[in-house]
Amino acid sequence: MAALSAKTIQNAFLAQHPRTRHGTRYPSDFCSLNTRSSHSFQECRLTVADSSAKWLNTTSTLWTSFNKQAGISCNAAQGGTVAPSSEKVEFLKLQNGSDIRGVAVAGVEGEPVNLTEPVTEAIAAAFAAWLLNKKKADGLRRLRISVGHDSRISAHKLQNAVTHGITSAGHDILQFGLASTPAMFNSTLTEDERSHLPVDGAIMITASHLPYNRNGLKFFTSDGGLNKTDIKDILERASKIYEESAHGNLKEQGEASRGVVANVDYMSIYASDLVQAVRKSAGDKEKPLEGLHIIVDAGNGAGGFFVDKVLKPLGAVTTGSQFLEPDGLFPNHIPNPEDKTAMMSITQAVLDNKADLGIIFDTDVDRSAAVDSSGRELNRNRLIALMAAIVLEEHPGTTVVTDSVTSDGLTVFIENKLGGKHHRFKRGYKNVIDEAIRLNSIGEESHLAMETSGHGALKENHWLDDGAYLMVKLLNKLAAARTLGSSIGSKVLTDLVEGLEEAAVTAEIRLKIDQNHADLKGGSFRDYGESVLKHLENAISRDPNLHKAPKNYEGVRVSGYGGWFLLRLSLHDPVLPLNIEAPSNDDAIKLGLAVLAAVNDFSALDVTALNKFVQQ
Repeated sequence: MAALSAKTIQNAFLAQHPRTRHGTRYPSDFCSLNTRSSHSFQECRLTVADSSAKWLNTTSTLWTSFNKQAGISCNAAQGGTVAPSSEKVEFLKLQNGSDIRGVAVAGVEGEPVNLTEPVTEAIAAAFAAWLLNKKKADGLRRLRISVGHDSRISAHKLQNAVTHGITSAGHDILQFGLASTPAMFNSTLTEDERSHLPVDGAIMITASHLPYNRNGLKFFTSDGGLNKTDIKDILERASKIYEESAHGNLKEQGEASRGVVANVDYMSIYASDLVQAVRKSAGDKEKPLEGLHIIVDAGNGAGGFFVDKVLKPLGAVTTGSQFLEPDGLFPNHIPNPEDKTAMMSITQAVLDNKADLGIIFDTDVDRSAAVDSSGRELNRNRLIALMAAIVLEEHPGTTVVTDSVTSDGLTVFIENKLGGKHHRFKRGYKNVIDEAIRLNSIGEESHLAMETSGHGALKENHWLDDGAYLMVKLLNKLAAARTLGSSIGSKVLTDLVEGLEEAAVTAEIRLKIDQNHADLKGGSFRDYGESVLKHLENAISRDPNLHKAPKNYEGVRVSGYGGWFLLRLSLHDPVLPLNIEAPSNDDAIKLGLAVLAAVNDFSALDVTALNKFVQQ
């Protein structure tokens, strides 16, 4: 089947499911029980009919709405499994570092669906088993697990599969519906007996900024997100459960043993905590952002709540905010603070509306960026510099941990201007966060861990990478300045990054490894990539114009010609990304030529993009 564009798919969907542009609502979940006003789980039954709960079921064809009634009990979640598949599922191939990622929607050529409902049920049941083992509880212990999702078109069918997998294993589940990834972690910490919180574990259904046909799962306990080893353990358990349950038909518990299901409006609880944090920073003023014009671009993901539940209660004017309604086809732009089109969109919105500040989130709100009133982007190195300035005011001398592709100018800014310490580590938000935690454990104080991608975590916020909380830290500065009578708007933020040296030329070039090339001789792309890096390292040592970084934790980082480059091996893919920063185009080309000369003899390495770069 030929690949379909997102716009084509969107038009097909809208033809079957007309709706207004604003105020999009999802169908009811398993149960409409509102636990904000209920002290205990109530027994209730909700029959979801065709007319009120049409959603996308893409296991056989791209657009087939539910045509059967789904009777779901709150005290006994009924089976909602799809027909079992006879194909063997390679569960471990679903691992993407500390997450699970797969194809959940058919229709893209060459991307068969592998994250099916039966597979998801098995993974959910495996997480429950893993969680029981972690808590050293016996099999009679009934866990309480929360599940939420972003705006993806496969969200509801996977949420239903997770619910069935958990309840079939005899555990209770709280459905949050549309939620953010950080909120899911927070649900393991929130003390709220009326809403049955905290939970023992949480599951977020998301694939971040990946295309509409993808989806995935993230898992949390009160200790934070799970690591790679945990995910591998869960997938191995899931594979066994899947095989033993006749490819996904999970064994039903007896009526008394099945888990119960309840809906919880947790995003209101989570947002209320953000509001209180800003008010506290402004001396408990009710509307500390009154008079400030702040707009949000949610990219049709899960971040639209930030306008009505955070900014408006704080008194901010929010007219001009865009793409707040959830739409899993992402028709306007990729919800990604690193994407140039996305950043151009929020920048233009700020300028058109003469706003004081613009905020942009990724799909599941664990990343963010900002734009000041002049249209200057506050992302990547600038956002890290801004957060470092705020954190170092609060914790002088602290260590800021970042990923490997941050600039030399950022190091100078943190250490020379702010008086902190810059610890440049590896790519991968979990790597950066875990390194900050490790440093604290050995006596080196660290309060901030950030990636250039927009992932940022603070010690004060349980080391959770929370895009909304990062923006709250910026709002705190605005609110504090407002309390002092200042009317300078976002200039209070821009002034904090004054003096950050930025390269005139920045580039990222991806060198792909052909895994089918004879040079690999049946070996792994990782081994081949490491041999490329070793050869580059040796070549650099013979060039007097280039100097290898004395302390480096990933790939080969080299300074020269007034700039630097980093060649490293991708965390998951057969790719060697090359980052270059330089004061001029000529200097950037010199750095590119140095790399090209060293790697040109590796026939399995596609250097087409690098050749194009140096020939510009």
